[in-house]
Amino acid sequence: MANMLWLQSGGCGGCSMSLLGAEGPDLITTLESAGIELLWHPSLSEQTGAEVRQMLEHIIDGERALDLLCIEGSLMRGPNGTGRFHLFGGTGIPMIDWVGKLAQRARYTLAIGSCAAYGGITSAGDNHTDATGLQFEGELRGGLLGSEYRSADAMPVINVSGCPVHPNWVTETLIELALGEGRADQLDTLGRPRLFADQLVHHGCTRNEYYEYKASAEQLGHQGCMMEHLGCLGTQAHGDCNTRPWNGEGSCTRGGYPCINCTAPEFEEPRHAFMETPKIAGIPVGLPTDMPKAWFVALASLSKAATPERLKENARSEHLIYPPTLHKRKN
Repeated sequence: MANMLWLQSGGCGGCSMSLLGAEGPDLITTLESAGIELLWHPSLSEQTGAEVRQMLEHIIDGERALDLLCIEGSLMRGPNGTGRFHLFGGTGIPMIDWVGKLAQRARYTLAIGSCAAYGGITSAGDNHTDATGLQFEGELRGGLLGSEYRSADAMPVINVSGCPVHPNWVTETLIELALGEGRADQLDTLGRPRLFADQLVHHGCTRNEYYEYKASAEQLGHQGCMMEHLGCLGTQAHGDCNTRPWNGEGSCTRGGYPCINCTAPEFEEPRHAFMETPKIAGIPVGLPTDMPKAWFVALASLSKAATPERLKENARSEHLIYPPTLHKRKN
């Protein structure tokens, strides 16, 4: 039996809301089946006040084991490194102090969502609260715990990123760890579990035919590819959102909204509007990560020259106008 403690720091609670949408099976059944005991979650547990504080102190003192420490939300170090912008309710002690001590006892420490992983939305702009991730500050290693931090099982922080995180990314990661199968080589260079980070959002996108022919949507609601004009980063974003749809049905691109690469550090500050594709000499700046620019330009020119009229018209429409033509084979 592995036990799990979930704390919420600086964020909106969206990752907890997402986790409640876990299906096939539901969250509680999944945890029970994996032998995971939920010690405490601020929204899902009954214990409050002195009961919770006593449990946390027992963990810190080594009187109670902690297998899975899950932190949701960024860690707020301000003002001036005191952490007093965020005191853990009823304790008078900064959340960063609790997290630092608990992380020294945890067998595994997980950052749930991009805020806990990299700072996320909470760290955007002037970052007056000095918000950071657990082991990353944006793209840079460090964060609250420092780049050298390792859990009791010699693991760095596991960054189950996303804004919000996909519920199955969390449950599958927890199951792997509960079974004792967690290894550092199962994480990518940004600390994300490779079970979802080894795929791109582009994989499985329902608009891929439009992408191949560079038949582009020109405004939200159009059917075409959103990379050229509407800022879609699906060819660069790591996540299996389109091959593992949310609630079995949806994803951002399936819902008609461009991918904003929310699993990555600093996605919250793209330095341009989310629904805008920055270009240089008419060429999108955000090209597929593993394709040389010259190749992309050459391929795009050929693709556009060969675009079927059906796709050109459908790409700029809110509804399918021309279905694929049925060609009967001649004997």
